[in-house]
Amino acid sequence: MTPRATDARRAAVLGSPIAHSLSPVLHRAAYAALGLTGWSYDRFEVDESTLPGFLKGLGPEWVGLSLTMPLKRAVIPLLDEISETAASVEAVNTVVFTEDGRSVGDNTDIPGMVGALRERGIEQVDSAAILGAGATASSALAALARICTGEVVAYVRSEGRAAEMRQWGERLGIEMRTRDWADAAEALRRPLVIATTPAGTTDALASAVPERPATLFDVLYDPWPTALAARWSAYGGAVVSGLDLLLHQAVLQVEQMTGRAPAPLEAMRKAGERMLDAR
Repeated sequence: MTPRATDARRAAVLGSPIAHSLSPVLHRAAYAALGLTGWSYDRFEVDESTLPGFLKGLGPEWVGLSLTMPLKRAVIPLLDEISETAASVEAVNTVVFTEDGRSVGDNTDIPGMVGALRERGIEQVDSAAILGAGATASSALAALARICTGEVVAYVRSEGRAAEMRQWGERLGIEMRTRDWADAAEALRRPLVIATTPAGTTDALASAVPERPATLFDVLYDPWPTALAARWSAYGGAVVSGLDLLLHQAVLQVEQMTGRAPAPLEAMRKAGERMLDAR
């Protein structure tokens, strides 16, 4: 049975560091728009060592958790079940607690990426490039497995990371190869470029943006725009931001945790934009 709007229910985002997270702003905006007056959403600084104790201490009022780094893989052995989507990249960013007390993990980053691209009219591409090879890059590869009909090239700094990306590609059934980061400028001519690296990493590539770029998906949202995104937009290219990703994955989390669909995307977007403008 779906909880009543006035029932006290709790959710939160966990990670380390976590103070920067926009998730509370987005989820609280959703609760307000949905009339869930008894619901709260908080943030907690939790790392791998404190995660088991945190989970054990949760009461029956908890409906779900959002997880960021470094918990997306650490949480898996602590859950009762994970979805096929989460298993495909061995990463969980969403935990839902069922009425019978089970903990179920999912990954909304992957469909969130697909949804953010679809909102900008990107339904399918014939090739793509990924900048980086971390956890977000594996989710990007899984998203591309759904929309890319041809080759994906990942640009990485080490052979160890390159080997990991090739393994993910094989596992996901996608045609891919890896290139050294020194050649990353060539990636910018692809129909879709997904930048998954930390702030500042792609700044040097801004000067290499072609005159008529296609689509850039930069997963960062603060600071925004990145140097690469600013140059891309100035040259007339389409840009999808980290806020777009955060919104679309959070929409799916809200729907899973509350049982209400569709989640109020525009109310969440406005709340996120106001918070970023105030920073």
